[in-house]
Amino acid sequence: MAATDADAPPAPAALGHAEHLAGRKNLAQLVQLRWLAVGGQLLTILCVRYLLGLPLPLAEMLALLGALALFNLVCAVRARVARDVEDGELFAGLLVDVAVLSGQLFYSGGVTNPFIFLFLLQVVVAAVLLKPHFSWAMVLLTSGCFIGLTQWHRPLGLPGLEAALSIHFVGGLLLCFALVASLLVLFIGRIGRNLRQRDERLANLRQRAAEEEHIVRIGLLASGAAHELGTPLATLSVILGDWSRMAVFAAEPELREEIEEMQVQIQRCKRIVSGILLAAGETRGEAPVETTLHAFLDDFVAQWLRTRPAPGLRYERDGVPDLPIVSDTALAQMIGNVLDNALEAAPQAEPVLRVACEDEELILRVQDRGPGFAAEMLARLGQPYQSSKGRPGGGLGLFLSVNVARLLGGRLQARNREGGGAEVSIRLPLAALALPEPEPSAHEH
Repeated sequence: MAATDADAPPAPAALGHAEHLAGRKNLAQLVQLRWLAVGGQLLTILCVRYLLGLPLPLAEMLALLGALALFNLVCAVRARVARDVEDGELFAGLLVDVAVLSGQLFYSGGVTNPFIFLFLLQVVVAAVLLKPHFSWAMVLLTSGCFIGLTQWHRPLGLPGLEAALSIHFVGGLLLCFALVASLLVLFIGRIGRNLRQRDERLANLRQRAAEEEHIVRIGLLASGAAHELGTPLATLSVILGDWSRMAVFAAEPELREEIEEMQVQIQRCKRIVSGILLAAGETRGEAPVETTLHAFLDDFVAQWLRTRPAPGLRYERDGVPDLPIVSDTALAQMIGNVLDNALEAAPQAEPVLRVACEDEELILRVQDRGPGFAAEMLARLGQPYQSSKGRPGGGLGLFLSVNVARLLGGRLQARNREGGGAEVSIRLPLAALALPEPEPSAHEH
């Protein structure tokens, strides 16, 4: 399965709902436009017949107009009650419009009727509302109707009109129509695509701003909690230290081991609290440490194994250059959160950490043997509170990891493996981790 980026678009269910809502609105717009067409055609027919005095087959033309009005009533009801309106249904409605317009033109002069360019309105509507293949189908259909009306139609009743329209003139009209229709589809399609891309970028920016605001709130809450936890943790550390020196506990090996284990966990809690306080203010933390990439990775793995009840960890570091880097608690916590999730997914199996370098990027792949990610979780990867752990606040670790990776110029991706389990990949540019070169002094030239 292809990797899913943390900046993924909204969930498919939300997109489907938006498309269905847009379909209903488009159908309602077509209904309104068709009522204008009915009124305009009726007014035109009456003016041509009674003001200009041109003979028209009123019975046939009004029958077509009545059929169009009846069809539009059905569409109006459909627009009110429909829950799902597809592009095919909208295209079928436009086919009815084209058929009625072709019938009206057949009874009123065919290609000699200047209103034949109303076919372009159907092309424009299709280009705006429908997918490109429907738009091009409408171009072909209306062009075919145009060609048919050059051969089959009832004369308009103006003396000499048919003779004045030579075959070259009609051919020019057809070429002009096809050219204008094609350009309309091309440019409206491009403009629509640009607008959709702009809307997607704006939506991503709004989502990014909301996530950053959420991170600020989490940071403030975590910082306050860290300050509050400092005192009780220090008290517990002192009490455990006193217990470890008492003879009653020193004489019992099992109790002594439990006290030592509690001291280790207390120290781990202190480090977590210190890390929260250090990382609450800045992206890279307030106490960066100069080290090398190998030393950072090896120390991190050793520390993670000491402080987690893991059965082990398969750690592979192949082809990774030992570059000087700047590390801080945020970087270690990001990798630790992903490993913790892998351990929780399969507590009895060793998680796997594979580190490699490709195209000036550091790639960390964490694999587990758990049940994998649900489809909806992959679609909303990196959003807060997206977790299958069933507890309040779940999913924040991965959410924070996604944003740390993003702020370092990298990205976090996830996928389900074919053989079972899941894989989370962290890609970070080496330039974001590298130790900055010292600035030249004022005496250097």
